[in-house]
Amino acid sequence: MITAVSGWLASLMAGAFFVEYIFDWKGLGFTTIKAVQSLDFPVVMGVTIFVATVFVIINIFVDLLYAAIDPRVRLS
Repeated sequence: MITAVSGWLASLMAGAFFVEYIFDWKGLGFTTIKAVQSLDFPVVMGVTIFVATVFVIINIFVDLLYAAIDPRVRLS
């Protein structure tokens, strides 16, 4: 179940880009899509690094949660 929730969070972040663009909401996804269209590479790289960092933090949190919940899993 924990793995499924972490996958859902990734899908939610990816879906936010499209939802913001479709409904014309001003957010990170909308800004990124506009930056891609106008070839603003520093903005695209910054958002990519930010989203990748969030995914890594979520995965680390999930691994720590596995160790806390399941006694068979040990952190070493």
